[in-house]
Amino acid sequence: MKWLVTGANGKLGRAVVETLLKTVPADRLAVSVRDPAKAEDLRAKGVEVRQGDFDRPDSLDQAFAGVERILIISTDGDTETRIRQHTNAVDAAARAGVRFIAYTSLANAGASRLFLAPPHQAAETAIFQTGIPYSILRNNWYLENELATVQAVRQGAPWVTSAGNGRVGWALRREYAEAAANVLSGSGHDNTIYELSGELLTQDEFAAAVGEALGREVPVQHVDDETYANIMRQAGVPDAAIPFVVGIQQGIREGNLEVRSSDFAKLLGRPPTPVREGLKELLGIG
Repeated sequence: MKWLVTGANGKLGRAVVETLLKTVPADRLAVSVRDPAKAEDLRAKGVEVRQGDFDRPDSLDQAFAGVERILIISTDGDTETRIRQHTNAVDAAARAGVRFIAYTSLANAGASRLFLAPPHQAAETAIFQTGIPYSILRNNWYLENELATVQAVRQGAPWVTSAGNGRVGWALRREYAEAAANVLSGSGHDNTIYELSGELLTQDEFAAAVGEALGREVPVQHVDDETYANIMRQAGVPDAAIPFVVGIQQGIREGNLEVRSSDFAKLLGRPPTPVREGLKELLGIG
């Protein structure tokens, strides 16, 4: 029987597979990717590379055949597309007779009002309805998501935000990947929901952590959403992406990422890396 990871050409999926390969024989692993040519490095390591397209259910039937445990990594795109793709993947897993489904979801997905929540809510509901044992991995926010802004701060820009006093549980992508790998390869995770949040920080606290990593004080500029949008536009953010970045700020301000949980440490076997240390790692600061 195989364990399979979808989306293995993406950053999270690739990190999960690389983590699994540290402890799991390569011939036990399979990946489902849209473009197998981009996963030749995994094939060279002994991982079975299968072609699977979340928009083509027939391809998923072949990709998921003979799979015992699967990690479905959420896709990118607009809400309608993601709902369709997630539902297709869950339905295909059920048809394939998969015995365990892990899924990378969003913080507090069941009750979240964040605009990103509906595709995750649809996926979770579809998984619950299959009756297959599951583990829902509700990831908070990747520290890497802030890297471009942190780099701008490194060049002298202030930390600009319209998120008010909302808190976020930032953590490194590699640790979200490690938690997912531990669930896929471990036992005792049937019918679980894990809220994977790092230490909850406000924007001011995050900026202070950035300052500690850089060795200097970082000024914080609190603005309204309209001003934030204009500043992001002037910084080069494409117009099409402005509603997204503003929506994230709104969601943080409303408390949608403020989830207190010790689940991350439970799955990692240690506390997640503090934000200051994570920033140093991403910035290459010794």
